[in-house]
Amino acid sequence: MLNTNCEYLRPEIMDVLRAFDMEEGEFTHYFSYSGGKFLNVIEYGSEFYDFTDEFEPADDLEYKRFAKRFAKLAFYKTLSKTTGKNLPWGALTGIRPTKMAFAETAAGRDFEKLFKTLCVSEENIALVKRIMDVQKPYRGGGKSLYVSLPFCPTKCDYCSFITAPIQKTRQYVDRYVDCLIKEIESVRDIVRGVRSVYVGGGTPFVLSAEQLEKVYSAIDGVMPRGAEYTVEAGRPDVFSEEKLALSKKYGVTRICVNPQSFNDKTLEAIGRKHTAAQTYAAYEAAEKFGFDINIDLIAGLAEETCADFEKSVEAAISLNPANITVHTLSLKSGAKLKESVKRLHIDEISQMIALSRERLSAAGYAPYYLYRQKYQAGGLENVGWCKNGKECIYNIDVMEELGDNIAVGAGAISKRVFPAGERIERFDSPKDIPSYINCCAEKIVKRIEFFK
Repeated sequence: MLNTNCEYLRPEIMDVLRAFDMEEGEFTHYFSYSGGKFLNVIEYGSEFYDFTDEFEPADDLEYKRFAKRFAKLAFYKTLSKTTGKNLPWGALTGIRPTKMAFAETAAGRDFEKLFKTLCVSEENIALVKRIMDVQKPYRGGGKSLYVSLPFCPTKCDYCSFITAPIQKTRQYVDRYVDCLIKEIESVRDIVRGVRSVYVGGGTPFVLSAEQLEKVYSAIDGVMPRGAEYTVEAGRPDVFSEEKLALSKKYGVTRICVNPQSFNDKTLEAIGRKHTAAQTYAAYEAAEKFGFDINIDLIAGLAEETCADFEKSVEAAISLNPANITVHTLSLKSGAKLKESVKRLHIDEISQMIALSRERLSAAGYAPYYLYRQKYQAGGLENVGWCKNGKECIYNIDVMEELGDNIAVGAGAISKRVFPAGERIERFDSPKDIPSYINCCAEKIVKRIEFFK
């Protein structure tokens, strides 16, 4: 239980307690600020820990930002000392470490100094530096379009997305596609100048070729050819030559093949109905059409050992895709996994991520984007790796919040990014598919107003 005299710091402090699995501990926290000095006093286990940090904030916004930073750091140092643990990202709990690093650099400060102060590991500081180097040519930012197709063959145990097995949602698909087409047509004027399009899921290829072509045709009607165009085709068992040919016909440049693992035992355990052999077949089929291909892997699935995960990493590298994204398993609200597991304690998870960094670097891949999630095993991260010049621009723009994201479909969240990142506004659609269908017309009007 946390007692604090400053309630707006509670969420930030709880993030640190959660990282140490200490939410149930008894903590008393006192915060004060005076004359450029931030004071945090923590009582835990009949001991007192006090920390004073000096900084003169320029305005109220900066004051709150540094109050949160110093409170988190005070709790991190206290818990690190009392538990003997050092976390790979230290007191840094945000989901976008690279965004913070770029902000420090833009302000004329050394981000490495800040990250060291926040107790981030040397390995992760080096990782952020590598990502920043790759991202520099793209920092001008650009608008993007996201199209949501939230349908899947089955629901994976770890998945928190709004998707449900297609057998349960098939009755809605045609009406959903009709609504989606209306939304796409409504953003014709808004999407001018976008530099990337992303059709995500779910598993878009679970739709029939006829349904998929309707979506592609609508996008083609509002989008000039030439933008990066990614389709998260998804699971290998729904690939077909017909759907790949349609994708090529309508200008798709990048296809995602998402096996998550190349181990059949693991695939069965997490609720997937495909095999590693089908992944190879799907990859080969997509490769024939000349797409850039992304492969997704997840570390920490279904009691895999480091040796099991190594097999998947080596299998992905052997295919030589443009991108390989390595996710660390995260415990998410709404996922079946969270019904049976309160905390993720995965043996060898740190070794798995370290192995992926080593093997991918040796194979000529560079890290190009990074994000973190709450309840992520080992306090680790998700990293996208790419071959030289094969970065997925959409991932950079959206994860770093470099420009507006126009998002349509159920569960889609549009973002309007104001100059210099001074603020970001969000506009979302219902996650529930019937609710989305029922309010589609209303959302169309409100989205147009949102982007005026």
